[in-house]
Amino acid sequence: MKNFVYIFVFISLLISCSDINYQTHSSKLSQEDILALGKKNTARPDSNPYKNAYFGDLHVHTENSFDAYTFGTTATPDDAYKYAQGEAIPHPSGYQIQLSRPLDFYAVTDHGVFLGVIKEAADTSSKISNYEVFKPLHNINENVSGSLFSLLQRADLFRPIGRALAEDIEDGTVDKKLLDEIGRTVWQETIAAADRAYTPGVFTTFAAYEYTSSEELYDNYLHRNVIFKDTKNLPKRLFIRGDSMNPEDLWGWMDGLRGEGVESLAIPHNSNISGGAAFEMTYYNGDPIDEAYAKQRSINEPLVEITQAKGTSETHPLLSKNDEWAAFELPGDDEAKLLEYAKGSYVRNAYLRGLTLSEQGLTNPYKFGLAGASDTHVGGGSYDEETFFSKVGTLDGRADMRGSIPFNWALATTAKLIRPNLISEIDGKNYLAGPAKRLIGFSASGLTGVWAEENTREAIYDAFRRKETFATSGPRIKVRFFAGYNLDKSNLNDVSLLKDLYSKGTPMGGTLNIEESKNPRFLVWAIADSLGAPLQRVQIIKGWLEGGEQKEKVFDVACSDGLSVDPKTNRCPDNEASVYMEDCSISNNGNKEIKTFWQDPEFNQEQEAFYYSRVLENPVCRWSTWDAIRVGEKPRSDIPATIQERAWSSPIWLNSSL
Repeated sequence: MKNFVYIFVFISLLISCSDINYQTHSSKLSQEDILALGKKNTARPDSNPYKNAYFGDLHVHTENSFDAYTFGTTATPDDAYKYAQGEAIPHPSGYQIQLSRPLDFYAVTDHGVFLGVIKEAADTSSKISNYEVFKPLHNINENVSGSLFSLLQRADLFRPIGRALAEDIEDGTVDKKLLDEIGRTVWQETIAAADRAYTPGVFTTFAAYEYTSSEELYDNYLHRNVIFKDTKNLPKRLFIRGDSMNPEDLWGWMDGLRGEGVESLAIPHNSNISGGAAFEMTYYNGDPIDEAYAKQRSINEPLVEITQAKGTSETHPLLSKNDEWAAFELPGDDEAKLLEYAKGSYVRNAYLRGLTLSEQGLTNPYKFGLAGASDTHVGGGSYDEETFFSKVGTLDGRADMRGSIPFNWALATTAKLIRPNLISEIDGKNYLAGPAKRLIGFSASGLTGVWAEENTREAIYDAFRRKETFATSGPRIKVRFFAGYNLDKSNLNDVSLLKDLYSKGTPMGGTLNIEESKNPRFLVWAIADSLGAPLQRVQIIKGWLEGGEQKEKVFDVACSDGLSVDPKTNRCPDNEASVYMEDCSISNNGNKEIKTFWQDPEFNQEQEAFYYSRVLENPVCRWSTWDAIRVGEKPRSDIPATIQERAWSSPIWLNSSL
């Protein structure tokens, strides 16, 4: 067996040197674009009372996160902010990554637990490096290899060291005060990096971190990103998993800070893998939700992350059986398909649960707006299907490592002899399994959009608070969503349309009281990403209670290409958009803009309800298909070859005032 190991290591190292395609991952970026990105515009534009769309990422990890550093990331918070502003930064797998267009806002959200500790432990001159538990980490990123052998080494370090460290802290082997001291120092450096990058009116940053709370996957996965409004008087020490794994205690800490004038909000993420715990009908300890819980959650969690690299959390086919678009970028694990895990794990189901709690006379704790993010662990988010580089670092920085193209035949043969479960045969070819079994399901997603008067911390944070936010699966689709009773005379093509909408209507994230004998009018206005695919259709999703039973329905409200919605099926005809699978080029069908008024044909003034809009692009190649065709391979048959990118508005709630 020893001989096999030596062969395995040799071939692995050989492949790591010969197969990596070193390139800058930047979509449609010309030399003129690159030069323009270097000239930062610091002029502050005038404030717009009718609001601009700004796009950003509120979930970004750097070398200060224990998992990111373990998998080769050495990007600093300063690097992350440079990336968001359009500069190229190195990926751990050996190439440069760069955005095609700068973002408007960004937040580094490194894990609060063990913040900066792994990087410090890898430095053999540090005091903490002397602890036995950290010795396998010594100089781990001095030389970062993209080989499978290196990956397996790092994978064997990641979780075992985390568990061993927790045990050493508990029994006093490792000085917890020393870890806290490192965390405090790195937190201050993180705040300083956010302030250095902040240019009011041009580029906004937020001091932030991730509160990490879970036992194991599918068992109370309750992570949150905590975003602070500004950087004044922030706490010296963060509230982390070691303080409590109960998010209610996190909210209590945030309430305490708010009482001292420090404003923040928390954004739950990956509810899709929470095992039903994300949107429970009970407290963490199992007691029924009461008014105190509902109010506290409403104050502290006005937004939820609906999409990111680990999949989309809108809904699930088991929950939304009449939604043909429900199975979008879902986690690939079999457990995620079970109904017991789906309930309480998805956003639409949470909205329905919120109506149930409201009917019981409680404040609705699930009246939240929507956000999207990348959860990148390399400092820069991967939002584009064509140039996807995934999120973890050396673990998935190459196409063969994330399972989208066949693995090298020699290495695959050797790996089969040593670890048979590392390789899967699909379509008669060998693909990396193991970690890649989950990585192939990762998404090129997503972004948060906000409607704000200007690009400043104050204006963008206020948009978070009023939930005038929308999320996209990656493209920069703009979507506006309003409802009102006095919009009958408003014209879609009037220059005064926005003035009417803001003066007479309720924007996304708001609540409209039901008025007797009046059916509200909704406005959806979607504009395609200038670098993305055309729009295919605009939908409105409705949820309500009927006899105590939770109901939902999807309405197509506007179609592309001059097509009309069938009033019987509430669906647009097929616009026959197509993808040419030889090179991923797309047809010219679809619209660059879709704008329409709509009234619910089934409106019932006796029913409280929520409505949100969903905008669908024409189909495009999924990132895994792009990976395959680039090297002349056929895409895997067990993975969707195309996807329909999309955007979701925050809802508008209709509350009974009758």
